[in-house]
Amino acid sequence: MDTILDITYYLHSGFSCAIHNRLFVFDYWLGNQGELREEYRITPNQLRKYDAVYVFVTHSHPDHYDPEIYTWMEESNVRYIISYELPEDCVGRRMKPGDEMNLEDDIKVEAFESTDLGVAFLLTVEGIHIFHAGDLNFWHWREESTAQEIEEADVAFKEAVAPIIGKSIDIAFFPVDPRQGRLYDAGANYFAMTVKPRLLIPMHFWGRNELIVEYTRRSRSRETEMIVMTRQGERMRIEFSSDGYMTIHILSEARRPQEKQTSTFTDRFDEEEDNPFTDSDLPVRFDED
Repeated sequence: MDTILDITYYLHSGFSCAIHNRLFVFDYWLGNQGELREEYRITPNQLRKYDAVYVFVTHSHPDHYDPEIYTWMEESNVRYIISYELPEDCVGRRMKPGDEMNLEDDIKVEAFESTDLGVAFLLTVEGIHIFHAGDLNFWHWREESTAQEIEEADVAFKEAVAPIIGKSIDIAFFPVDPRQGRLYDAGANYFAMTVKPRLLIPMHFWGRNELIVEYTRRSRSRETEMIVMTRQGERMRIEFSSDGYMTIHILSEARRPQEKQTSTFTDRFDEEEDNPFTDSDLPVRFDED
């Protein structure tokens, strides 16, 4: 019998994965100014539809940890799995790199090192392997960093990825952040080439939709399919067959008629010299509301 996984994109690095009667929520965030529209937000009524809800927080950066998630605590079916470095008043089972835990008989979670705060999570449920990188990435700033800093970042990133190589990963949510300027995709490319997830879904791209759409178009390979989800509420269904095939369906684009696509989270720079794209060869477009 096929297993069906439904993925919903919310904002930035926020996704949920639903398998049968269980829901897994990763790095849910409403946005700096509540940009996640009301109709796409998770509500208690939605949570009550599931027998179990597991909420993951990879680290304490505001764009990955939103206190809004703790308004769901009154629901008896909600559990939290959080990074070890979140504030002490945050409720949840804490994990640090190298930790493993079983949430249920058929649900296992592993935590891996990040190259920023917190951890990356590998979730295995009903034989499906889902990886959320958090802020694990090759964080380099070619226009600003020294050669030594870039080399150190490269070494740190490869050391963090090394324990993941050889792991079976069906879906990977991984940062592709154009703010890095040239070679902004180096981390995702290395991860795809070495870890070889079956499907890589970019995240953390701050509304630079046109760049990430182009990135996925040119970066997919025989080993790794790439599909980007850019619109709030966009959904994807993946069918896992017993003979090993994975079939992907895009269920909705969650776009209203005549709605203009805007780069809501594009960083604005007051001074030209503060803009890391000044000398970049990337075709950056700033969409105005």
